[in-house]
Amino acid sequence: MTDPGARANRLARESSPYLLLHAHNPVDWYPWGPEAIERARREDKPIFLSVGYSTCYWCHVMERESFSNPAIAGEMNAAFVNVKVDREERPDLDEIYMLATQILAGQGGWPNSLFLTPKLEPFFAGTYFPPEERWGRPGFATVVRSMVHAWSERRPDVEAQAGELAAAIRRHLAEAPAWRGELPGAELARQALAALRQRFDATWGGFGDAPKFPTPANLWLLDHLAGERPEAAMMLEATLGAMARGGLFDQLAGGFHRYATDREWRVPHFEKMLYDNGLLLEAYAREHARTGSAEAARVALETAEFLERELAGPEGAFHAAIDAETDGHEGAYYVWTRAELDAALGAEDAQFLAPLLGFAGDPFFEGERYVLHLPRPLEVLARERRTTRERLLEEMAPLRATLLEARARRKRPATDDKLLADWNGTAIAGLAAAGSALGRPALIARAARAADALLAHLRAPDGTLLHAWRRGAGRVAAFLSDYAFLIHGLLRLHETDGERRWLDEAVRLADEMTERLESPAGGFWNVAESDDLLVRGKEVFDGALPAANAVAALDLLDLAARTGEARFGERLERLLRAAAPAAVAHVDGARAFAVALALAAARRRERAPSASGEEEEKAKAEAEEGREKEEEKEAALKGVEGSSAGGRFAGGALAMLEEEARGVVRPELRVGPAGADGWRTFELRLELRDGWHLSSEGRAPLIVEGLAVELDELEISVPPSLERDDASPRGGTGRPEATGRARPEASPERERKAIRLRFQACEAGRCLPEVAVDLPWPD
Repeated sequence: MTDPGARANRLARESSPYLLLHAHNPVDWYPWGPEAIERARREDKPIFLSVGYSTCYWCHVMERESFSNPAIAGEMNAAFVNVKVDREERPDLDEIYMLATQILAGQGGWPNSLFLTPKLEPFFAGTYFPPEERWGRPGFATVVRSMVHAWSERRPDVEAQAGELAAAIRRHLAEAPAWRGELPGAELARQALAALRQRFDATWGGFGDAPKFPTPANLWLLDHLAGERPEAAMMLEATLGAMARGGLFDQLAGGFHRYATDREWRVPHFEKMLYDNGLLLEAYAREHARTGSAEAARVALETAEFLERELAGPEGAFHAAIDAETDGHEGAYYVWTRAELDAALGAEDAQFLAPLLGFAGDPFFEGERYVLHLPRPLEVLARERRTTRERLLEEMAPLRATLLEARARRKRPATDDKLLADWNGTAIAGLAAAGSALGRPALIARAARAADALLAHLRAPDGTLLHAWRRGAGRVAAFLSDYAFLIHGLLRLHETDGERRWLDEAVRLADEMTERLESPAGGFWNVAESDDLLVRGKEVFDGALPAANAVAALDLLDLAARTGEARFGERLERLLRAAAPAAVAHVDGARAFAVALALAAARRRERAPSASGEEEEKAKAEAEEGREKEEEKEAALKGVEGSSAGGRFAGGALAMLEEEARGVVRPELRVGPAGADGWRTFELRLELRDGWHLSSEGRAPLIVEGLAVELDELEISVPPSLERDDASPRGGTGRPEATGRARPEASPERERKAIRLRFQACEAGRCLPEVAVDLPWPD
């Protein structure tokens, strides 16, 4: 571990808690900036770039193991200009270099470790490296020496590879032609819902298998459709309920951890992020407002209380995050042995609480420990005890308080106390929504206090919004996400308390966002132009947060309605047309944008001139045909899916790799005539690009499923040379094939029908993400 008394490096002058963690490393660290870049070019040295964040567990491990090691540091200092980046301060750099790592290494994560030419072009990348060879990973010292050798002995090849990769990144992030004709509307949201339904976990809620993330964009889509689609309401209720019962939700202090490592939501990755809690607070508040759910109200209130108790800063806004580890142990602050629970509660109370908070059975976390959770819904637990939910909560309250008090005596994990404009925007929106839904004016006032703090502190001398602020110092000009989410929060505040100043600030920020970030082709760049960026992206695909351009679209839609000013509608139209090709081609990754397109289409219909007399009767008749036309349009949109149109718009690293993976195979589906019972035989053949094969590591190399189509007599054949569990460069011949028979499933409503293929494509040295390709089933 670094000696805190050791000589400080340049990072000691920074404000980021993550950078300060490395301030006494023996590595000669630079922050990203002109000084480091100019030195690399002057001395003709490559750059070692390390990207992480303050609550990243493996970032801390690598800091202790490698960056605090004098011998490794000495080799790094001799060969490279070493640069540290806090991804939360510079999400623009994080996006570019995470994309590079996913291409070069086949996967990404933090810490992100890259070697760059002095032109800032990456030529080698990985994530965490142990100090010596371990777990099949090369030791970091070995990596350093290998890069020194490559740079000195094979430099022309290294620079050529780096240049090709940089060119590929630029091509993939280039702007696509704008959408022509009538924009997609509600049909795109329905298509996104159908895709989401295929991954819904009906047993445990959420989507897919472990690990499971809250993914607020999924919740936005389900909330948007819950009023008209019962399956959307069901999936939303089940997912919100399962997350709140699991260990993902802190059952003592409130607030959500980052994600669950298991399918059941019991064991979380224990860091707590402001943006997760702001977005989920709004989701639970909206669920209570829609359904009157008492459980959604409880979770919303406890999350709001968590924000105030554990993340509120003295300035009035909210800190960024709470670490997952204490003294190097993941979750140590939050988990319990049975002996610790018995000692804190006493034997009798522990016996009462054990089946309610999930510690009656065997321990299921490392070190014979439990993560507290609700094994079943409170209503069920109450019925088992012949009492009411409210009475059971009253009985549990003092015992929960006792455990919280005992936990508070432990050493707390570190808090990242910087203020981020975008993440605080999510908290402001969540508090305003909760205050309105729960009838708690104090929460609305708390949202207003946070907004005042941001607008006072996160300003450059010229008044421009800043991204980050810590202990009196504001840093980094605002990104698109800062404008989008802060405007979202201000508009929710204006909606709840009616104060004109919030709308005025939202208008000012929207104009500033347009001036600094709007592209002539429509939509918004993630960041302003800068000499130290390889390329700028436009975010339309969702990640941990809904896509920034989608949120900006919703903001502009709201501003147009509230102000009546045409400029907001014009900007919205340009944005929708610029992003629609990407959203249509990859709707499964653009759910927030699907919501924006649906709401924009509804608003256009509302503003259309109304008819009267005979015209009104004619309009009613035409309305009967409207649904059929929308379904025809939906079918047309399906023909775009899987194409490359627009896949280069958003700069989403995962979406780009998925697009590449779909291009590796060329499927051909042949379907025979239907029999009297509706069954049709089919033959499916795939052609793989030369040099590629299908991964069989821990899975079948090719999975064939029906989407609203029933399959029977299915047989799948993959030539052995095209089925391997590695990314070795051996070539293969032959074609994967599948045969069987199929017929559409009986359904009371029209559903998208397709044969879905799932596979993971690999070539020499890398594997792309697993993807799904849908082949429409003929009616």
